[in-house]
Amino acid sequence: MIETKLQTFLPAIQSLDITKPLTKQDLLTDAFSIASENELSMYYSPHNEFINDQAKLIIVGITPGWHQMKVAFEQIKQYLAFKRNLSLDHILVETKKAASFSGTMRKNLIDMLDQIRISQVLHIPDAASLFDVNRDLIHTTSVIKYPVFFQNKNYTGHKPKVQQSPLLTTYAYGNFVDELNQIKSSALVIPLGRMVEEILQHILKSRNLTKHIYLFGFPHPSGANGHRIRQFNQNKPIFSSIIHKWERNF
Repeated sequence: MIETKLQTFLPAIQSLDITKPLTKQDLLTDAFSIASENELSMYYSPHNEFINDQAKLIIVGITPGWHQMKVAFEQIKQYLAFKRNLSLDHILVETKKAASFSGTMRKNLIDMLDQIRISQVLHIPDAASLFDVNRDLIHTTSVIKYPVFFQNKNYTGHKPKVQQSPLLTTYAYGNFVDELNQIKSSALVIPLGRMVEEILQHILKSRNLTKHIYLFGFPHPSGANGHRIRQFNQNKPIFSSIIHKWERNF
């Protein structure tokens, strides 16, 4: 399913210069601004518009970072310029494929997913195919679906806390909940990192999201997370138990 915010920003996207790499000066502008609050700034990015309501696996970050935003805009601009025979819906799907958890983060994520036998449960060759030929099985998203920056740096969920910001609370406890409820099947939800996990735990106490199964304890796959491997190895037995429960739902 496609949401429609793209139409608002389409003219500004089409005016971007595709002959050079996009920079923050190109994208972190009023033309793509959604909202601001104190030292927080939220900007549009096209790669979280598509919602795969048939997904069996949902992977959730805190908010897209600058790298994902840049990849998304470069991807959609190329499609709009050179593949005009494609529908906007198709273009948004391809943009999501290219940008979601792109870079080193995706590589680390795929490695961890392979170790907990996600591919065996889904009957696919490997976790990498979830970002390619088996993309129909996965939905990638963020608690705050559009890129947020704090003092012009990637927002990490720490300062301010989501609950301390009316802007972020609206997205995390409103839009994000609505998005999860659109997924039709009982999916395995993997929150990436402690901040996302805390928000989901809080939502589960007050909202009805019981149809999904939640893999808590999964570390954030960023290379900057020095505790990633140790935390992952410690929690492997817990992951096996949760995945076994999920597998029984197939």
